[in-house]
Parts: sequence; C-alpha cells; structure tokens
Amino acid sequence: MDLTTLPATVAGTEHWTKKGADVDLFLWRKTAPGGATKGTILFVHGSSMASQPTFDLQVEGRPYSSVMDYFAVQGYDTWCVDHEGYGRSTKTRDITANIADGADDLSAATDYIMAETGEKSFYVYGISSGALRAAAFAERHPERVRKLALDAFVWTGANSPTLAERSKRLEEFRQMKRRPIDKAFVYSIFNRDHPGTAEDKVIDAFADAICALDDSMPTGTYVDMCSRLPLTDPAKLTMPTIVMRGEYDGIASVEDLLAFFAALPHPAKQFSVMQGISHASFQQKNYMMVYHILQSFYEQPDAVYKNSI
Repeated sequence: MDLTTLPATVAGTEHWTKKGADVDLFLWRKTAPGGATKGTILFVHGSSMASQPTFDLQVEGRPYSSVMDYFAVQGYDTWCVDHEGYGRSTKTRDITANIADGADDLSAATDYIMAETGEKSFYVYGISSGALRAAAFAERHPERVRKLALDAFVWTGANSPTLAERSKRLEEFRQMKRRPIDKAFVYSIFNRDHPGTAEDKVIDAFADAICALDDSMPTGTYVDMCSRLPLTDPAKLTMPTIVMRGEYDGIASVEDLLAFFAALPHPAKQFSVMQGISHASFQQKNYMMVYHILQSFYEQPDAVYKNSI
C-alpha cells in the first residue's frame, strides 16, 4: 500500500460517559471522511499510559504513527477509552484500577458507543494489561466482541522475565494506590527487553504524550499480573482470537502463550510472532508489520464451511 496516497491524519472527536454515578470516562473517536464501512475497533491501553498516547501518537516523519489514523483510513470507526485512574478519566476514587475494574470501564464504554452509533459488536484490540482487560470484557460480553486481538498478553506468567523482576516490588505496589512515572520510566519499557527496536524520536514523543497527562499510574494491574494470574479462562473466549507476541517481549513466554492458544475453542484462531518487536508494538520500528497482522486478522473472510462451537 502506498501511504503517500492516503491522508496523513484524521480528525478526532472527544466523548464522555459515566461508569456508575461517580466516574467520568473519556473516549476518543476517529473515523475517516465518508464514514466507516468495515466495522468498529475498540483499542484498550495498558498499565502505564493512557489511551491517546498509545493509539493516536503523532510523530513527524513517521507515516501513520497513529494506529487510529491508519485504521480509520482503511474504513473503520476507531475508538479508545482512558480507563479510570488514567489520562482524562476520573482519578479520585479509592481504588487501584485492576483488571476487573478495567472490564467495567469497557462495559460502560461499549454501552455508550452502541447508543451513539448503533454498533452491536466490536473488533477489540488490547495490549499488555489492556489485553487482560479486553479478555475479561470478552468473557463477560462475548456477544459484543466480533474478533479479539491480544497483544503482549500473559496467561499464567510462567517464565516471564518482566513479571519476575516486577514481582520483587509486589509488596511495595500493594501498599500504594498509585506509582510514580516519568520519562525515564517510559524509556525503561523499551530498554528492558531488547534496546534498539524503537526509534528515540518515537520514544521521546511517546514519553512526552504520556507525561503530559499523568505523573503516576494505578497499581492494580501490576498487583494482578504479579500475584493473581491466570485471570483469563480461554474456554470462555468463544470468538475468533489472535495472540500477538513480540519476538523480544518479556511479559510472557512463548510456551505460556501457546498453552493458552491451544485452549481457545474457536477454530478461527491465530498465533503470530512479530519479528523485531519487543513491548509497545505500535511504537516499534516494525509498527507497520503490526498493523498488517492486525488488519489481516480483522479482514479475514468468514469460513464457508464451519461447524458450530
């Protein structure tokens, strides 16, 4: 595809909805001029950054740095939401914003999007703890998930170098509701697995965007991932599912993910190892490959002959 023939960016609109009586959730939408023809994607962010820095990052000289721009131009209605405790959403409640809380956010967000657009079923993409949130949401509301993409996912945590290191601070995380972050922390995400997989200018832009919204992050997902895995029952993920694993990503071992993959019940499932990728797939040098993998999965035609599951 010749990216030079496509518009570089797409106008976005902000939206707000309630979770219960006290929580305001910020949603961000991008749809190409002329409207969406291929369906609606809901992007779900991870533990250490809000949604717009992850999914709508603008970097000069990097075509389609924003995954929302890319998929909007392809004909999708694209949405993301700041989970409670992140970005522009409410940060005042006395909670740690764990995985279950994140699934509550996605229920509220999809309630709003369905009322706003008439959409009934979504293409859902989650990354890192966002993949765990997306999976928890899919277990609760399988009727709302057309296809599920789990990127940088972890199942049991077995043989995970990232979680082994993070677990050394588990008791510290349990004692606090939020943990501080800064630009150096963002750089550590890219340096812990395999330095060099992302451009410095992209990490700089990513760090600037994250820190413009937050100087601390909730601890709930860290505690969940270090002490409560597995949080996902693959048998309950009854929709087509892809597991996307970066070649160098230390959040989960290949063996852990393959065991999860084997237990997924839907025959239209895929497992993709993404060459040259560590964590934070959309901010990597090989980001266009990630887009291609995701788009191919979402646009794969339904089988002509199929047994019911």
